[in-house]
Amino acid sequence: MWPQLEQLLPLVSKPIQYVGGELGAVVKDWDAAAVRWALMYPDAYEVGVPNQGVQILYEVLNEQADVLAERTYAVWPDLEALMRERGVSQFTVDSHRPVGAFDLFGLSFSTELGYTNLLTALDLAGIPLDSADRTEAHPIVVAGGHAAFNPEPIADFIDAAVLGDGEEAVLEITAIVRAWKAEGSPGGRDEILLRLAKTESVYVPRFYDVTYLPDGRIHRVVPNRAGVPARIHKRTTMDLDQWPYPKKPIVPLAESVHERYAVEIFRGCTRGCRFCQAGMITRPVRERSIETVGQMVREGLEFSGYSEVGLLSLSSADHTEIGDMCSGLAEQYAGTNVSLSLPSTRVDAFNIELAQELSKNGRRTGLTFAPEGGSERIRRVINKMVSEEDLIRTVVTAYSNGWRQVKLYFMCGLPTEQDEDVLQIARLAHEVIKAGRAATGSKDIRCTVSIGGFVPKPHTPFQWAKMDRPEVIDNRLRLLKQAINSDRSLGRAIGYRYHDGEPSLIEGLLSRGDRRVGAVIRRVWEKGGRFDGWNEHFSFQRWVESAGETLPAFGVDLDWFTVRERFEDEVLPWDHLDSGLDKDWLWQDWQDSLSEFEQDDCRWTPCFDCGVCPSMDTEIQIGPTGKKLLPLTPLNASGPRVHAH
Repeated sequence: MWPQLEQLLPLVSKPIQYVGGELGAVVKDWDAAAVRWALMYPDAYEVGVPNQGVQILYEVLNEQADVLAERTYAVWPDLEALMRERGVSQFTVDSHRPVGAFDLFGLSFSTELGYTNLLTALDLAGIPLDSADRTEAHPIVVAGGHAAFNPEPIADFIDAAVLGDGEEAVLEITAIVRAWKAEGSPGGRDEILLRLAKTESVYVPRFYDVTYLPDGRIHRVVPNRAGVPARIHKRTTMDLDQWPYPKKPIVPLAESVHERYAVEIFRGCTRGCRFCQAGMITRPVRERSIETVGQMVREGLEFSGYSEVGLLSLSSADHTEIGDMCSGLAEQYAGTNVSLSLPSTRVDAFNIELAQELSKNGRRTGLTFAPEGGSERIRRVINKMVSEEDLIRTVVTAYSNGWRQVKLYFMCGLPTEQDEDVLQIARLAHEVIKAGRAATGSKDIRCTVSIGGFVPKPHTPFQWAKMDRPEVIDNRLRLLKQAINSDRSLGRAIGYRYHDGEPSLIEGLLSRGDRRVGAVIRRVWEKGGRFDGWNEHFSFQRWVESAGETLPAFGVDLDWFTVRERFEDEVLPWDHLDSGLDKDWLWQDWQDSLSEFEQDDCRWTPCFDCGVCPSMDTEIQIGPTGKKLLPLTPLNASGPRVHAH
């Protein structure tokens, strides 16, 4: 499709994002492939291209001799309009083939606000929006990523969803499709979906019927086909050392949100923050060994030419060998232009030694700490076990070691929250600046307070919680801003960023919605909804109007899905999708939060029966291995080669 597309590129903004040909991109022989995947992160190129999940699957699939994987991203509205005008379909950036020509169309959702972009991509690709209307001529549409743990709002639009880790799952799906095609595609689309469903780890919504009670709650979700399992189980890749991806990261041609080589140093988290879906659904903890991390860093930098390494996980400083890892890498790259960063740092796990290791090359990447709650009380509710003394001591450590800027991340709208809990954020920020000035003798220090809106998520103890209305959130944020600025001298040193309550409410609708919410998504999309994760494209009014036009037919409304607390015995839309967590344990943890009881981290204490390890036949895997990172084969002193863009 390149000749048609090329004519449109001079007419749109940032045409470079549609061109492909990046370092790390793969183009394989179309005719030699038995199975062909189009992979999408349903957002703009600059957000989608660094996505770890898509990069890993792209590489894993393309390593298979008879499999081909290409990438596609959401096109901006300016190009969408031209594509519709000229009859150009959704295309891959690798060889500019139409997405509709592939066997499988896989989408990775890390946020529910990407759902309208799914509909745009399907429509532009000529794939019917409703899975019921598709034939063997259309790709099988598969959803994955964290938001796929409740795919019910998009159940009508997808053919299948995969829960959990994708590395082994995509290879299993590929093998099933390969065999079915080799047999001459017997039984058509229905048969291949049935084969996928029978694995018990691929969810095919059409094979399940949902019935409702008179008050709008779900009565039950049951299979409507013989051989289809009553529950679908998540996939867990246990040995991360066997999957050291991405080995050859894609280096974007256009600017992207993360310009670095990222290594996932462990997966899973047992800290037990009650709001955190990622921590709950990725259990158990599985660490990459220090040797594999060292090898990945060396080979990834050598291939890509990046000068920053991000050591990624949900709480990177919790890796049992993080000290040796940071000192080893810092020593390895001393005198080069390579810098290290821990993008997610727990307040109580950061120490002087780690701070110094990370800044050995003289480059100080930003530090973000996430106390999440402003008051000690609310931190007990959410199980974020951080004291005010811990926070101030940690931040002062950073200032004393040469950092001049730290970011503190909080949430607004948490269960049981009152105005006072949020106003405590201002007092905490003031104390941080005062302590930093006292420790450094300098007024040249800053902190940024960043506030996100709380959204209750499936498979967490807060899945039963009600949300606050946007006007309540916005009023608290106004009061907080006044409190920060009440002391001019301190307020001048504090930056303030926040997300208002409206997008959070809609994310709440989508995160805990059931199949009836699909009608809202479709109506929003028909009214022009695109890129709802972007402030400038998001329209709260469009979502409210669309909900008002569609939900009453089902006897429910927007409030029913968002500001309503759930009952203990309520069938939740995702109850038939098994994340390994015991529902009774989650309920008990919800009750514990209401009584402000803190739960320990089971990595260091006896098991408290969340259910994951026995139900998934897995176990926590942590070090220390006793191994050291060094020696690695050193790179030349000038650092890795840098590719000119």
